[in-house]
Amino acid sequence: MIKWITKLFSSTQKEENIDNMKKYLIVGLGNIGAEYVNTRHNIGFKVLDFLARKENLSFETVKLGSLAEYKFKGRTFFLLKPNTYMNLSGKAVKYWMDKENIPLENILVITDDLNLSFGTIRIKPKGSDGGHNGLKNINLVLNTQNYTRYRFGISDQFKKGQQVDYVLGEWNAEEDAKLTERLETSAEIIKTFGTAGLENTMTTFNGK
Repeated sequence: MIKWITKLFSSTQKEENIDNMKKYLIVGLGNIGAEYVNTRHNIGFKVLDFLARKENLSFETVKLGSLAEYKFKGRTFFLLKPNTYMNLSGKAVKYWMDKENIPLENILVITDDLNLSFGTIRIKPKGSDGGHNGLKNINLVLNTQNYTRYRFGISDQFKKGQQVDYVLGEWNAEEDAKLTERLETSAEIIKTFGTAGLENTMTTFNGK
C-alpha cells in the first residue's frame, strides 16, 4: 500500500512538472496610462495588445498588472502587462512566475531597444539590461539575467539630450506604417517560442 501511494504521488508530481513546462509567461514591458499607449517605450504592451486582438482575448486587471490567457497547441501563454511602471517591472514578473509555477526558461520579456534600428528583432537567452530600466529591475528581482528577452529595435534617431523625449515619444508616420507587419511577426515569435523552442525561434526570426 505504501509503495502504491508513493508511486501515485511520484506520478502526479511528474504530471505537474510536465504541465508546468507547457506554461509560458510572456511579459510586455511598458508604462500604464493613455499618454503612453502609442509611445516607443510601450512596444511590449503593443505586441501583447495586438496578439490579444488577433486571438479575441481579453485582458483582466489582476494583481500587479493586466493578464490574458492564450491557449495554443497544448500550451498556455500568460500575457502580462505590468502596471507597476517600467522601473518596477520585476515585481510583477516574479509574482506571476511564482503564482503559476512557470520555469525561468519559459519566460519571454518583450522590450524596446535603442541600439537596434527600427523594427529589428533580437531574441537572446540572457544578457545585461543594456541600460533599460525595466530589464534592470527584472534582473535585480529575479537575481539573474538568464531569461529570454525579445528586443524590438526603435533606433536612436534623436539629438543629444533628447533620449527621454524620443523614447517616450510616439511613432512617426513612417514607423507607424510599418508597425502592423512587425506586430504580426512578433505574434508569431511568441507562438514559436512556446511550440518550437528558443533555438528555433532565434534561428527563424533574429535579424529579420
